Amino acid sequence: MRTFRATLPRTGLLASTVALTALTLTACQNGTGTQDEGRATTPAASSPDRSTAAQGTEAPGTGSDSGSSVAHGSNAASHTGTGTGTGKGKGSTGGATGSGTARGTSDTAPVLCNGANTRVTAQEVSRPLNHMLITVKNTGSRTCSLPYYPVLRFDEMQWAPGGFEESRPQAVVTLAPGESGYAGVRLSSADGSGENGTTGHRLTVLFQGRTPHSDGGPTAIVSLPAKGVYYDSTLTATYWQTNAADALTW
Repeated sequence: MRTFRATLPRTGLLASTVALTALTLTACQNGTGTQDEGRATTPAASSPDRSTAAQGTEAPGTGSDSGSSVAHGSNAASHTGTGTGTGKGKGSTGGATGSGTARGTSDTAPVLCNGANTRVTAQEVSRPLNHMLITVKNTGSRTCSLPYYPVLRFDEMQWAPGGFEESRPQAVVTLAPGESGYAGVRLSSADGSGENGTTGHRLTVLFQGRTPHSDGGPTAIVSLPAKGVYYDSTLTATYWQTNAADALTW
């Protein structure tokens, strides 16, 4: 009887231990453990970053990490917009400077004297013999220049007489509005050495441009005496001069 009483408490203790173990296993199978829930939440927060997954296990604050990523994207967009605006400003300033300079220069330069802005007359003189004086008056509103010498054409003549190189002035003659320039013309040789003498009834004066024998603009038709003007192959004109006396020296 003594032995049976000693064994009975041990049997009850063993039964209690088995029951407690069963309860523990049951709780694990139905588990709502923190570690398992953390692993399920982490992929929704940020799958590319492994370090973020570890933080999600310890604390469920996944929303804070997502908000930080959106803020970084906003900063990048702001930076791009600023750079584009600066480039457009520099381009428009340069174009405005270039156009103003070109206009002022052309307005002050003398124009060429020609049939459009002058009045041209021709007059035979007694001295020297067989000479004629051509006068050009500036009738325009701007200063004009007379480069080189006049090219003369009587009627339909097919050749162009030259100029006396010895009569070239130091500077090109320029005429202010109302001023006149002059050229002397040797019509024929005094000793009769000229050839193909004939009488002209109409005279056309051609003006040269800024380079020799270039076109200087509209021509001028000059009135001649009714009897006409005799000339031969020695027909030559002087360079334009500022006074009549110099023009009749050759």
